[in-house]
This record gives sequence, structure tokens and C-alpha cells, in this order.
Amino acid sequence: MEEFLYLIKKSPLFYGINDDELYTLLKCCGAEQVPYEDGEHIFRMGESVNKVMILLRGKACVFQENFWGRQERIYHIKEGEIFGESYSCARTPILPVSVVTEGACEVLFLDYQRMITFCSLACDFHTRFIHNMLRLVSEQNVKLENKLEHVCQKNTREKLLSYLSKHAMAQGRRDFDIPHNRQELAEYLCVDRSAMSNELSKMRAEGILDFQKNHFILHDRYGGEQREGA
Repeated sequence: MEEFLYLIKKSPLFYGINDDELYTLLKCCGAEQVPYEDGEHIFRMGESVNKVMILLRGKACVFQENFWGRQERIYHIKEGEIFGESYSCARTPILPVSVVTEGACEVLFLDYQRMITFCSLACDFHTRFIHNMLRLVSEQNVKLENKLEHVCQKNTREKLLSYLSKHAMAQGRRDFDIPHNRQELAEYLCVDRSAMSNELSKMRAEGILDFQKNHFILHDRYGGEQREGA
């Protein structure tokens, strides 16, 4: 665990907690480091979740499976990112997704009940830790609401305009960078990448926006009345 300590300290779960406190807190939360090979399940759909994971090394993917066994990739978990806090906090009886490794991975598990239960010392840093986790869960809910606002739009163009408008207003300017590449953006908006790229090109030709990689410029003309054929 020593080699991953720098990554653990970067996690927003441990904001405001120093090294000595971190060691105590990891022990208090029943921290367990587990290696995985490529293609292994970290969490399996249908299970109950009572642990929070921090991905220390590698990459994992969150999948959803329908009644007929068709799998759909939802998003990736990258090094340093967390999974399971919302499901554990909500006491979700049946996990609606699976988490599968993509390559060799190293995972740190924290026992949720021990995370939210004070020890006999009732340490101040454990209180900070719980506040950090509550903030993370709240931020995840806000992100989900934002995503729903975009993906509920009627077509690919409206989804793109909703997403880009949100970023422009949040940054207070018409030219801005987005945090996603094309594939990530298509997955985030739940659209086909080729259809999305075509729609972006159409809107650029119509003078609605311009872009270079993940940098966008929105013009005054609004393209909401236009619909793509798909």
C-alpha cells in the first residue's frame, strides 16, 4: 500500500487529513488492497454493496446488462477514482451495474459501515472524512442531474447544445474547453459517435459553433430548431 499512498492522499475522500491521520483512518475503515487480472469482476451486477473502492492502478469499466444479456458500457473508472459510495450510502440491495477490469488492476476497498462509524476515540479527522464522503455523494447526485438534463433532450443536436450551453454558462464565456474527448462525449450523451461528429460538423457549417478538438466557440445563432435525420 505504501507505493500507492500518494494516490490515496489525492482522493477527495481524504481532503484535510494528514499522513499520520491517514494511516489510522485506513486501519479504522478496514482498508484492504486487492489485485485483479484483466477481465475480472470487481463488483458484479445483482450483488449488494457494502464497500467503497478506490482504483489504485489500471482501468476498470462499469457495465449494465439487460434482461437478454446484452451489455452496455456506461463509463470508465480511472486511477484514483472512487466507486460504490453512492450505492453503499443508499443501501442499494441489488447493484444495477457490474465493474470489470480492463488490464491488471490494484484496488483499495474500504468497509462502508466502518467508514461511517466512529471509533471510541471519536477522532476529529474521522468527522472530516465523513463530511468529505457526504460531499462526494452530493456532487455525484448533481452530476447525474446535469447528465439527465442533457440526455433527456429529443435528439443528438439538442443534447449537444444543452451540454455545450451548460459549459459556456458555467465558465461565463462563449469559448471554452470541455473535459471529454469525442468518444467520451458520445458515451456521456448516450449517442452514436459518428452521428454526433456529423451533427457537430453541420452546426459548424451553419455558423452555430466552431471547435478544435475539445475547445469550442459558441456563436449567437441558435440551432435548436434544426434536427438531424437520425
